[in-house]
Amino acid sequence: MELNEALLLLMTHLLPILFLTYMATDIFLRNKRKTEHILLSLIAVCFLLLFVEEYLRNQVSIENSPILSALWLNSVGSIIPGLCFHFLIKFTGLYTKWPRFLYPYIFYVPLIFVILNIFTGAKLIYTQDFFEVGMWKYPIYNKNYYIAMTVGTIIDFLYLIPLSIAKSRAKIEEQRAIYHQLIVGVCVAIILNIVLGYFQYENTLPPYPYIYAGIVWCYFLRRIMKQHDFLNLYDKRYEKLFRLNPNAILLLDFKGIIHDANPAATKLLDNLNLRQEQLFSLLDDMLKEQLLSEKEIKDYALSISNNDVQFLLLVNADYILVDNQMHILLILQDVTLQKQYQREIEFIAYHDALTRLPNRRSFTIQLEAAMEICRNEQQTLTLLLIDIDNFKSLNDTYGHQVGDELLQVTAQILQDAVKDTGDVARLGGDEFVLFLRDVYSKQLTNQFIEQLQATFSQHITTTHPDLPISLSIGISQFPEDGKDEQTLMHHADQAMYAAKRSCKLEVTSKRGIHE
Repeated sequence: MELNEALLLLMTHLLPILFLTYMATDIFLRNKRKTEHILLSLIAVCFLLLFVEEYLRNQVSIENSPILSALWLNSVGSIIPGLCFHFLIKFTGLYTKWPRFLYPYIFYVPLIFVILNIFTGAKLIYTQDFFEVGMWKYPIYNKNYYIAMTVGTIIDFLYLIPLSIAKSRAKIEEQRAIYHQLIVGVCVAIILNIVLGYFQYENTLPPYPYIYAGIVWCYFLRRIMKQHDFLNLYDKRYEKLFRLNPNAILLLDFKGIIHDANPAATKLLDNLNLRQEQLFSLLDDMLKEQLLSEKEIKDYALSISNNDVQFLLLVNADYILVDNQMHILLILQDVTLQKQYQREIEFIAYHDALTRLPNRRSFTIQLEAAMEICRNEQQTLTLLLIDIDNFKSLNDTYGHQVGDELLQVTAQILQDAVKDTGDVARLGGDEFVLFLRDVYSKQLTNQFIEQLQATFSQHITTTHPDLPISLSIGISQFPEDGKDEQTLMHHADQAMYAAKRSCKLEVTSKRGIHE
């Protein structure tokens, strides 16, 4: 082979092979898991194989052309339509209503004939006669050749059907533009197939010049991919969602350097008084280890604090290829307020919202647990049921806000009095209850009550000296008055109302205490 012939082969075949190799690799590496990427890569590989076959066929003796053409060129050419149809049906989303036994297997039925043709020594797919002109070995354009070209052209026209249907159904202008450009690309490829396939160009163009339409088609797909990013359409389609998403979304490399962040992520970093390069250093070791190992992360609870600012985050992570380099896509959901609300709801379920004291449900649990301990250790327990006398007069005179303040003060007085010796709760309205462990005598109980009354009286004298407000207290004792919560509460309730009647019969300054 002379130098000028070698250079010509370089231009006509090796350059397309290099281009198709680059394209197939580039598309595949963009997303190795996505079906559309895989199919487009295979389409490019198939056209690459056509050029490889033609390059080799023109290097060997003309006697080898029929077998190479039948086993290689025609076999690969039979596979390309199935791959193209599969890609178009998948890309347009028309496959969703197809039965599973049909999709995608129907596209690869020709593989059966290809395999049989290989095993039968190219007896199923037609062979051609060839003649040599200069450095090229051309096929004779006979009846079988034109039949094959016509079938291929009809198949190319069929590509327009799914694209036209998808374009008519598209609701997004960007999608319609993409389908329109794909339709234009198919039409250009059809025209090239007809012009380059039905007419002979002896010693002007290489043999089978219509395969260059595949170059145009692949280039067209790549051009659309770059302009509209249709292989990663979700990125473009959800760009506004990325910007408006209330969750912090970060794109960072494996050194922790952030390459992109949505506004929510920028705000989070600002609230934490962090520079972007500092975030990775605040992640705990387990999370960093999982990220560096490219493990899928879902709802990982992470607490981040910096300069007395603390956030509770739920972390989700995935990994994407950007500029042929793997990056971490980190989504941080700020659940700080949610956790606070959750803790508040859980607190309210067992506590009184106004006084923050335990409610009846919580008190019952604590009381039963305390009685069980006393029962096992043969100890006593004293239950005090407390009611604020003339509380309604306070509300009527000064309003409910003042009444609420008195309830809060009373709750605090009771908590301070009980300390670690028992528990106190608000039953509702102006009623409270508490229990004391290890009170061995009535004298100690009376001392506790007198101190409690004195503290309460001092507050009332200071704030509302004109109103006869006092505490009525009923007492019951475990196990003498009862061995369960209901019995103890019943006896304490009776004692408290006896104390109330006693107060009404005597001067108002006297505290009603039932022993």
